[in-house]
This record gives sequence, structure tokens and C-alpha cells, in this order.
Amino acid sequence: MTIGTIFCSKCGSQNSSDAQFCSICGAPLADALPVSNRLAGPDATLVAPPQAQYLQAGNPAVLSPVGAPKAYGGFWIRFVAAIIDGIIVQAVVTPVVFAVGLMVGVAGAIATTGRGPGIIAIWIGAVFGLFASWLYEAAMESSSKQATLGKMVLGMKVTDLQGNRISFARATARHFCKYISAMIMFIGYIMAGFTDRKQALHDMIAGTLVRRG
Repeated sequence: MTIGTIFCSKCGSQNSSDAQFCSICGAPLADALPVSNRLAGPDATLVAPPQAQYLQAGNPAVLSPVGAPKAYGGFWIRFVAAIIDGIIVQAVVTPVVFAVGLMVGVAGAIATTGRGPGIIAIWIGAVFGLFASWLYEAAMESSSKQATLGKMVLGMKVTDLQGNRISFARATARHFCKYISAMIMFIGYIMAGFTDRKQALHDMIAGTLVRRG
């Protein structure tokens, strides 16, 4: 045991002092119980608070207060957030794609005939749409807000397993892992409604959580 360990006031589990949420139950650690003793030497002992001792003795976990907010964002609330984010991204992407497609189409009509310019315009639009969606999600979820606009509206944040802000690289990995969740008949997304901490498949792969409150 090292200095800087705190006990969750909800379930009594031990966490690092710099964690924002309990790694076991997901409860905020703002009211975490401090340890009773600090290490003073190799033979020092650490005494857990009464609630933690109660749990470690094999007794049932203390129930959350009635009406306490849910710790994680489940399938449906995340689905609504995704719709909001989709509308926002398309509001930016559609005018740009239309303008590019128009320019390519006009240039193609002047230079040649056939379906070539139309196909090129479609590919440009698809690539730009994928790029915009990735940059929007990865930048927002790794920012100080820790959420896209859709998640912010519904009171959710994306964190790592310890409740901390994720990096741009991890947010990028989470975004592209969504394609895996979608390719298996969207089962990867549906998993968010049934797993203990409401993790979708892409959350499990990237090591992330979507928290509420």
C-alpha cells in the first residue's frame, strides 16, 4: 500500500488519490473516505474506514441513496447523443460536400463526358465526411469538456477506466473501433445496454467509459 490511497465512500474499495471516480462502482470520489493511517515504515499497517472494513468482512455492499444519479450512460441515452452529433456533423459536412461536388461536376462536364466526375465527387464527399466525424469526436472527447456536443447536452463524459480525461490518441482509437461495433450487426453498440459499466465493444477495446453526472 502506498501513500495517496483513498477509499470509496459508496463501496469501500481502494482507489488512487488522483482518481475522480471509483474503479469498481463508478461513484465520484469527491467524498471519498481518507485512510486512517499513513505509511511510516515497512511494518506500518493501513486501517480502512469502518464502511470498508464492513465490506471486506464479506457483508453486502451499502446501497446507493434513493434517487442517486446513474453513474454510466446506457444504450438509449447514447443513441440520442449520437443522433444530435450526427446532425451537427452533417450541418457542416453537407454544404462543403455540395460545393465540392458542384465544382467537380462542372469541371468534368467541361473537360469530358461520362460518369467519372460524379463518382469522384461521391468519393470526395465520403472521405470528407469520415474525416470530419473522426476529428469532431476525437477532438471533443479528448478536450477539457471530455464530450461531444451531443453528450454534453445529455450530461455525459468520456473517461478512461479510472475516470480521467483521455488522450487524443485514445479518443481516435475509440472512434475507429466503432466501425468494429457496427460491422457485427451493431451488436457492439447494443452491448452498452447490458454490460456492467454500460460499455460498448469500442469502449472495451479502447479502455473507456461513458459517465453521467
